[in-house]
Amino acid sequence: MALAFDEFGRPFIILREQDQKTRLRGIDAQKANIAAGKAVARILRSSLGPKGMDKMLQGPDGDVTITNDGATILEQMDVDNQIAKLMVELSRSQDYEIGDGTTGVVVMAGALLEQAERQLDRGIHPIRVAEGYEMASRVAVEHLERISQKFEFDVDNFEPLVKTCMTTLSSKIVNRCKRSLAEIAVKAVLAVADLERRDVNLDLIKVEGKVGGNLEDTELIYGILVDKDMSHPQMPKQIEDAHIAILTCPFEPPKPKTKHKVDIDTVEKFETLRKQEQQYFDEMVQKCKDVGATLVICQWGFDDEANHLLMHRNLPAVRWVGGVELELIAIATGGRIVPRFQELTTEKLGKAGMVREKSFGTTKERMLYIEHCANSKAVTIFIRGGNKMMIEETKRSIHDALCVARNLIRNKSIVYGGGAAEIACSLAVDAAADKYPGVEQYAIRAFAEALDSVPMALAENSGLQPIETLSAVKSQQLKENIPFYGIDCNDVGTNDMREQNVFETLIGKQQQILLATQVVKMILKIDDVISNSEY
Repeated sequence: MALAFDEFGRPFIILREQDQKTRLRGIDAQKANIAAGKAVARILRSSLGPKGMDKMLQGPDGDVTITNDGATILEQMDVDNQIAKLMVELSRSQDYEIGDGTTGVVVMAGALLEQAERQLDRGIHPIRVAEGYEMASRVAVEHLERISQKFEFDVDNFEPLVKTCMTTLSSKIVNRCKRSLAEIAVKAVLAVADLERRDVNLDLIKVEGKVGGNLEDTELIYGILVDKDMSHPQMPKQIEDAHIAILTCPFEPPKPKTKHKVDIDTVEKFETLRKQEQQYFDEMVQKCKDVGATLVICQWGFDDEANHLLMHRNLPAVRWVGGVELELIAIATGGRIVPRFQELTTEKLGKAGMVREKSFGTTKERMLYIEHCANSKAVTIFIRGGNKMMIEETKRSIHDALCVARNLIRNKSIVYGGGAAEIACSLAVDAAADKYPGVEQYAIRAFAEALDSVPMALAENSGLQPIETLSAVKSQQLKENIPFYGIDCNDVGTNDMREQNVFETLIGKQQQILLATQVVKMILKIDDVISNSEY
């Protein structure tokens, strides 16, 4: 793009390859952008809540994903439009920061855009709408702070954490055993949490899956699970009080760095070479035995000769273990990763109470359990399921539950779910609108109306009459001035979310409102779109 002037000094813009570009300006650009944002939100709207539908996405190489996690749906979708990409990034940032509420944040942004369109049709300037939204979001976030409740929990009494995790799992495909999965997620987070610093490192929680068995067979292992078996079938399948040598050096004779050629012309020379190699292996195995190792875990492989020798010397070994797993094993067992045999000492060995090999079903699938470790800060959640898609979706659901538990350890405040928090904020924002004298009050009222879209979508997806249900709950909240009434999605017979145990984290809700407002402000401020034409 270049700026030029004609002979009268009037400026005009020259676009390179102008005939191949389309240009939208002013209100048309804003309308087109709003339409793109609404289209993305419309896709996710039906996946909101416990009765939300799942989406099936087929990748370019034919792999199929079935999910109702907002972030995953948008990640897998092939989006061309730049504004739609903003919505994808919106849900991604919610996923990175909070981990849960990725669908709700996009639905919220879509509703704000829809309301903004009405304000633009009235002739209100987009900047005034954006400013009004900013004021309203501040009111909403402050009101959430007021209606939130703190709850106390400790390592022995973690029921409130479980209830909040059950809320996030109830909208997933795994909701039939949400109680057990929520307990597993909470126990895993508490096992690795640093409660004094209020911090949780989720990297210490490994999530493994194996096709077969039921979802109910999912278990939490206080240790590490490695998808490998002993290198020799005759090695012991169970080692108690194991001392583990963690090696990143190969079990093979050292190779010279330079290129070389060995001429062997007699049997004696060959024998000498073979004995020399055997001696190398002997020394390596002896070195491990001398420092007191009872199990060797190696990042590289070793040939049959070394394997045979290890078996005869009663030194069980595991080969081809990945780097990430090695690090987790080292953290869990308190060992050190050893890059050279010469550096192997007794202090660098990891300790585990039990190392066992477990086989699954009728197949030859085996996995290695490393349990009762010296440092139980690393845990593994082991998921079973009927097929690969089920396991992948369970992994995503467990990730959401882990994030919710982590957020609650960081900030103990909760608000009530089922659209209760949104309705309460909507009433608060609507009441605050009268205090603003300018045009912004129209935008603030529009924000209040957009907040109603989340409970409306919940009611719609649950097969209830959306407008009727929403207005009934809203009037109930207004009459009794209690912010706990939400949409009864599961048809329990009560709108009180305290009785239904539907909780959400305060920081998750606040982040949703702030992120959605930011993105909508950004979209409203665009008034000129120059894009490459389709042909």
